[in-house]
Amino acid sequence: MTDNQTLKARLQAATPRGVATATGIFADHADNAELWDVEGKRYIDFAGGIAVLNTGHRNPVVMERVNAQLARFTHTAYQVVPYESYVELAERLNALAPGPSAKKTLFVTTGAEAVENAIKIARAHTGRAGVIAFAGGFHGRTHLTMGLTGKVVPYKKGFGPFPAEIYHLPFPMPVHGVTVDDTFKALDLLFKSDVGPERIAAMIIEPVQGEGGFYVAPPEMMQRLRAICDEHGIVLIADEIQTGFARTGKLFAIEHAGIEPDMITIAKSLAGGFPLAGVIGKAEIMDAAEPGGLGGTYGGNPISCAAALGVLDVIEKDKLVERSEKLGKSITARIQAMSGSSNSHPIGEIRGLGAMVAFELVSAHGTKPDAAAAKALCARSLENGLLLLSCGVYANTIRILVPLTASDEIINEGLDILERSLSEISAASAAAG
Repeated sequence: MTDNQTLKARLQAATPRGVATATGIFADHADNAELWDVEGKRYIDFAGGIAVLNTGHRNPVVMERVNAQLARFTHTAYQVVPYESYVELAERLNALAPGPSAKKTLFVTTGAEAVENAIKIARAHTGRAGVIAFAGGFHGRTHLTMGLTGKVVPYKKGFGPFPAEIYHLPFPMPVHGVTVDDTFKALDLLFKSDVGPERIAAMIIEPVQGEGGFYVAPPEMMQRLRAICDEHGIVLIADEIQTGFARTGKLFAIEHAGIEPDMITIAKSLAGGFPLAGVIGKAEIMDAAEPGGLGGTYGGNPISCAAALGVLDVIEKDKLVERSEKLGKSITARIQAMSGSSNSHPIGEIRGLGAMVAFELVSAHGTKPDAAAAKALCARSLENGLLLLSCGVYANTIRILVPLTASDEIINEGLDILERSLSEISAASAAAG
């Protein structure tokens, strides 16, 4: 029988250390919000493949669509011989995207590709080069998207220099002393000292920062950014790669702000575990690129398009937007109760939208971030049968991305494990002095 240790040794010998893994276990099979490793141990999945599995592992509706497509064909290259599923999926997303403008959608394979293509389209549309992004934001690991990303370690360390004409603004983090006013003061200074607004093609922002720590962009901030972009002819891009597809209590997180972005980048939970990404945008902007300027060999793969159509079916049929809002409230209430327990490791701010929930671990109530505790909690939770991920600029934030299709019983079991693990790392810390 294959075991985790044997596979780990093979991994270390065969793959580069730059592709780090968060756990030392190897998956054997999974179902909805549960996963079993190669040694037969069961885990409740609060990681969701990093926000990819809003509809769960191997959702039956998604798999039915996939199996039907597998029986027909697996690849033609859409640019050579197109197929209906690509067009149908674009039509459905165009209709679902927020705002009254006519939309068009491009499909690619990865989130980073989606971001790169959004920037390409914005530059073609405006004839400008500059791009504004935000500190703490994550947009990918390609050369351009690393430049856009607002966190050095581990994403940018050793990989520079990065592309020119990229500028960063502070993202509001009230718990760490960064306000919305700070963001706009920095923008005003940027326009005065570094680059005029007439040279900016696009501004890209996550409505809720993912890897950055689940900080939420306040609606009034998004509305002010929309007004500034309108004033100066700047394309506003909402990066919804981690926030999209019902995770935040809306189909798209930008809906909470009540604005229409010019483009939305999508990936992760779009296709329920199959590789697919895209850009949804206003039709006149999306048509800026010349024929042949967009695309890719595997972009809009027919199997992935079929899976994505299944995902949209499940979101509608199972009312996952409403489910996300309900789950977020119940998960947040449980974490708030844990934070009030004398047995728990100290918890700082709890935040998020819908079922995109996170909390910070601190060294003592109201004091500095505790990255070591976050690492210890993820490790202890794994030992206890719960997959959990950390994130954040200070590496002290625990994020919960449980499939929205998980039963209440499974979610409560996972939260029980989380509560026990918090108590255990607190006890271990006390014993260590």
